[in-house]
Amino acid sequence: MKDLKKNEIYSAVVESYSAEGFGVCRIEGRAVFVPKAIPGEEWEIRIVKVSAAAVYGRGEKLLRPSPMRVEPDCPYFGKCGGCDTRHLSYAEELRFKLEKVNAALLRIGKQTLQAEDILGSEQIERYRNKAIFAVASSENAPAFGFFRERSHELIPITDCLLQSERSIRAAKAVTDFLRERGIPAYDEQSGKGVVRHVFCREALHSGEAVVCIVAARGFGANTGALVEALRKACPELSGIVLNINKTRGNTVLAGDFYTLWGKETLRDTLCGYSFELAPQAFFQVNPPQAERLYRLAVELAVQSESDLILELYCGAGTISLCLAEKAGRIIGAEIVPEAVENAKENAARNGVKNVEFLCADAAEAARELLKRGLQPDAVVVDPPRKGMDNIALEAVASMKPKRIVYVSCNPATLARDILRFHALGYALVKARAVDMFPRTEHVETVVLLTRNT
Repeated sequence: MKDLKKNEIYSAVVESYSAEGFGVCRIEGRAVFVPKAIPGEEWEIRIVKVSAAAVYGRGEKLLRPSPMRVEPDCPYFGKCGGCDTRHLSYAEELRFKLEKVNAALLRIGKQTLQAEDILGSEQIERYRNKAIFAVASSENAPAFGFFRERSHELIPITDCLLQSERSIRAAKAVTDFLRERGIPAYDEQSGKGVVRHVFCREALHSGEAVVCIVAARGFGANTGALVEALRKACPELSGIVLNINKTRGNTVLAGDFYTLWGKETLRDTLCGYSFELAPQAFFQVNPPQAERLYRLAVELAVQSESDLILELYCGAGTISLCLAEKAGRIIGAEIVPEAVENAKENAARNGVKNVEFLCADAAEAARELLKRGLQPDAVVVDPPRKGMDNIALEAVASMKPKRIVYVSCNPATLARDILRFHALGYALVKARAVDMFPRTEHVETVVLLTRNT
């Protein structure tokens, strides 16, 4: 096997995708990862990095393009780090994501069962109901945009095809106001300046929209004029909020919140239930796809209207409320006290009586059910990207539910946890993928595991 060296150029045919969406080809026996290359394409590739673990290349000349390649429709693609797949047709993007899920199930989870399909999104542009724009100085004036991938260098933008037109108008109104009034953007290095981010959240069904300006300090005598400028640019707003965030670091929302005009919360509907959302509250960014994902989870979890279902990592109780429509009793568990209170409020607001919420981790929830003499028919888990730790996973298995429904935003940790559940007596029997985030490499998966008898 010949050693590959940096800056050498080779011709190669791309064979597959990596989990991150890179094209993968083989050169002199080594797998080489090439950004924005598509399986079936032939490229002249320059080697840019060689290590014992991996080799990375850069496509210098496309010799034979894939019919699945499209011209990116965004001038910031490849710069801002937001989108990963604008060079692909949407059909090819879905194929890549399904392949990503199934490759993880096979290689990491050691499973022969594959996800049968992927549910694509009806809307692939401007689908996000939440936008977070970074604000920084560009050419000596405040500008909004996104940080370049793996850096804090601002890429100024005038539009983003993932975000709503209204959120773009709001961000522009804020930065225009800063320039007109000579108010500086926040500088991370010095800690000086004012505005750090513009955060926009919109309700799909009610039409309400709240803009939250994240700043290191207030606007003083300029506050009224700022509100007036925003309301003129976005007359459909229902609230304007100021978040004073004095922390040093990457956290967007932190510190104290002040309502400058209107109301700080907005109300939206998901799966027929009403939710009151503060700026810092979690809510799915693509509600129509979230509804499809949650319906899949309910379909897999509930087999009888008398079922007792335990949901772990329940957050504000969205999935729990959906489960409560079909099952007899739902117990949701979450370790964040504020989220538990929010879940209780959501249940009360919607008149849902057959659900209760515990402030508990998985082990504590298992002990509580044991103390009450309860055994769940099914456990639903929706953990963060890192997946489940051993304590949580063993606690779920110790309750011996007939079914475990695992909702995941990370195929790699999902596959790892399926393998661990397999060792504890559970078999994978069904898997489906859902495209919650079009034009990015992210994909959601919901799987059903059943206990071996």
